[in-house]
Amino acid sequence: MAIFKSGNPALSEKRFEQSMVVDQDQTMTARGTLNKFGFLFLMVMATAVFSWNSFFGGKDVTSYMWIGAIGGLITALVIIFKQTWAPYLAPAYALFEGLFVGSISAIYQNAFGAAAPSIIMQAVLLTFGTVIAMYLLFTFRIIKATEKFKSVIFMATAGIAVFYLISMVLRMFGMNIPFIHEGSLIGIGFSVFVVAIAALNLILDFDMIEKGTEMGAPKYMEWYCAFGLLVTIVWLYLEMLRLLSKLSSRD
Repeated sequence: MAIFKSGNPALSEKRFEQSMVVDQDQTMTARGTLNKFGFLFLMVMATAVFSWNSFFGGKDVTSYMWIGAIGGLITALVIIFKQTWAPYLAPAYALFEGLFVGSISAIYQNAFGAAAPSIIMQAVLLTFGTVIAMYLLFTFRIIKATEKFKSVIFMATAGIAVFYLISMVLRMFGMNIPFIHEGSLIGIGFSVFVVAIAALNLILDFDMIEKGTEMGAPKYMEWYCAFGLLVTIVWLYLEMLRLLSKLSSRD
């Protein structure tokens, strides 16, 4: 069945097909997934505030950023390939991501000075606003997760991932892709495109959670789906931050 296609690698058709159960008392629910997501979000906020306050206390948060980035990546990969471990590892992922998000936000503040607090607050508000808007668009079926829609978003997400990978490799050799990471019209246009793709991935995530609930996936998939949704939201926030920083650099 091609119906379960998502741009988020953490939420895919195979994850649900591999976890089908019969006992309805032990199946995932949308409310249960939302509760798990709320808990993970609190974990993110806890370590984000810690790293943020550490910055204001005069501490170099670069180490926190790398611990969060590497720890989060490793934990995410383990969860994706071993989804039954999600109830135990998803909170750890959230703690790592909080370290990373709080640190990178502090670094942006340091880079942009007095203008940065407004940039960071705008990025937070725009992220929350986008999540709510996408949820409403999905709930009222204004945007439908059709097969063509899923395929386009999946390919666009994969393309962005490959592009970022190439960009990282080039930076290791002291080379940068021109314009894309700058505040030029091309750079801003690229960021707008990536933000749009990240936002549309939320539609696919909501669809996957709905389908998983309908299929009767096991209870641990609530943690897994909450983790997958968190992955997209963190990505969306970071892209919002990049976009706003580019716009601010043109002032």
